[in-house]
Amino acid sequence: MKRCLIRATGVARPGQLAGLGRALAKSGARLLDINQSVTFGMLSLEALVGLDHDSALEAALSEAGDALGLDVQAITVSAEEYHRWSEQASAPRLILTLLAPRLPAGILAEVGGLTAEFGLTVELIHRLSGREPLDGEAPESGACVECWLRGEETDLEALREKALALGAQHGVDIALQEDSIWRRHRRLVCFDMDSTLIKTEVIDELARRHGVGDEVAEVTEQAMRGELDFQESFRARMAKLEGLDESVLVDIAANLPLMDGVERLMVNLKRLGYRTAIISGGFTYFARHLQERLGFDEVHANELLIENGKVTGEVREPIIDAERKAALLEQIALREGLTLDQTIAVGDGANDLKMLAQAGLGIAFRAKPLVRAQARQAISTLGIDAVLYLIGYRQIDLLE
Repeated sequence: MKRCLIRATGVARPGQLAGLGRALAKSGARLLDINQSVTFGMLSLEALVGLDHDSALEAALSEAGDALGLDVQAITVSAEEYHRWSEQASAPRLILTLLAPRLPAGILAEVGGLTAEFGLTVELIHRLSGREPLDGEAPESGACVECWLRGEETDLEALREKALALGAQHGVDIALQEDSIWRRHRRLVCFDMDSTLIKTEVIDELARRHGVGDEVAEVTEQAMRGELDFQESFRARMAKLEGLDESVLVDIAANLPLMDGVERLMVNLKRLGYRTAIISGGFTYFARHLQERLGFDEVHANELLIENGKVTGEVREPIIDAERKAALLEQIALREGLTLDQTIAVGDGANDLKMLAQAGLGIAFRAKPLVRAQARQAISTLGIDAVLYLIGYRQIDLLE
């Protein structure tokens, strides 16, 4: 069987696919593969066809091209070239996503060089974000371009490390994930709360209002130096809140500063049928407020003990720490009949890393460098609604 690659380019207009299809059918060609795109009104079509016998294919295509306003070429594909193409098409696919308020043109050359270094071919590039406004302002939901990569098995961790450094250099988030059937079919999203869904650390605000901000900060610093584990530091910080009036909690809850994009994210996750959960080392008092306001399906956080309108300085067991967060994600997935591949976790701190590693898609959001480096995906330049881009949704598919 003879194989030919048909390439057609020109100004797009209706009826061109039909005309080329008739020319191919007249030549007795069998369709083996096809791709077509239109960018700024210019059509590009490639079709791989098979022929059982010699035919007047080139003459038929040339005649059709003249009638359709297209430049049409027919290129013979050797058996070796076809075999190489088939092998590459069966190799695993990677999805590389570029996110930023605006994407500098130079990033394309850098990404091209990086993918070439790892022996990867860029199969497809398409935009997920909307058009840039005519007034020149940056799009409200940022810019996002998705690249499909194909190649031999590669060192994914080394590629991620270099992509992270490259993105930091250009002010662009570069996310890498393996393509799979689950990418657009994840069903559960679990979120940390403080500095992820809201722009504050509630325990710090409680301490400030109670006049013990410096003391709580010192306990936090001890934990960061490794002198206390999370549970010890949490109990020590809680003890310093003893006697805080419940009215302070009411005021803070009513004025929680929402993270950029969180309302848009939740509207679309609910519309698309995702189950959503807050899994937080913070407090149920505030997480339930967010649940009522934004529609989370469930909440798992630490429960402040309050007696006679005052915080006791104690918390109900078990404390939600890193291990508990990861375990809760797995328990919810099991209860809902989901695999871990169908789960997403989003958080900003070291306390979230085990949950992020457990999830099918773990995203460090506006996290410290250490957390970004250890997480598989990271978003730092856009709002939290950019999670929708990493799942593969286009802005045109989403509610604003």
